[in-house]
Amino acid sequence: MPRDALHTSPHKLAFASRRRDPETKREAVLQTAAQLFLEKSYSRTSLNDVAERLHITKPALYHYFQNKEELLLEIYRLGSRMIENILNDISAQCGTGLEKVEAFIRSYANVMTVNFGRCVMRLDEGDLSRAAFAEVRAYKRRIDRRLRGFIQEGTADGSILACNPKIAAFTIAGALNWICIWYEPEGALTPEQIGSEFARTLTQGLAAGRRERALKSPPRRRDAENETLRKRAKAAGDRARSDSGAKVEPADEGDGRGRRGSMARVPRRLDASAVKILTGNPTRGESQ
Repeated sequence: MPRDALHTSPHKLAFASRRRDPETKREAVLQTAAQLFLEKSYSRTSLNDVAERLHITKPALYHYFQNKEELLLEIYRLGSRMIENILNDISAQCGTGLEKVEAFIRSYANVMTVNFGRCVMRLDEGDLSRAAFAEVRAYKRRIDRRLRGFIQEGTADGSILACNPKIAAFTIAGALNWICIWYEPEGALTPEQIGSEFARTLTQGLAAGRRERALKSPPRRRDAENETLRKRAKAAGDRARSDSGAKVEPADEGDGRGRRGSMARVPRRLDASAVKILTGNPTRGESQ
């Protein structure tokens, strides 16, 4: 989209008719202010600039916001509400902790490509008063706590490797927040493509492998899986002994708990075959 097109924003049309409802006009003010903050920076944008872009008088603007900080705070609130609504949906609809983290990354990346989201992260908090700064920090802490919660759920359910949730959350948030710095609406990648790439890249270091997930699975299910593996190993060993003409000795069935315990109950001469079945690795002397 040509840069000049930004100045023909449809938001100014909200004030073209007196019959427009106040909420529509208020939203138009916020959208226009967010755009100007991104174009010129917060410190260089005045209420006069906002009024001029909307083709209204400054006194008319005061009907909605008394000063520039009120505008900025409301943009923060809107951006934060967008993210919190997304977090609530993720909590209700997603499964494992890893799935929740992945959904968070996709959605948050999308928010970082819209004006409200970009504005929230690109603006200097040093421009805020003490009270406004405290409010903004509270929004950010709530989001951080929710993300850490998803990571902790993942370590508990086995979908995420054991890690420091605080550092993991900071890593993810830091990468996502940087989108608002380099993202260009006219760029080659869509918000959805950016979200997918970030989700894939940032979850690879968190995702637990099959073995880690198995160790976190319920004991009854884990015992059943181990028993299946033990039987497969025994059957393969029996076939190997039979093919070589050796007598197959009966193995103690045992309780099938754990790989080490199961291996101990397969005859010692069959251990190499059992290892090959259980691990998928060739035994010593076989071709690599």
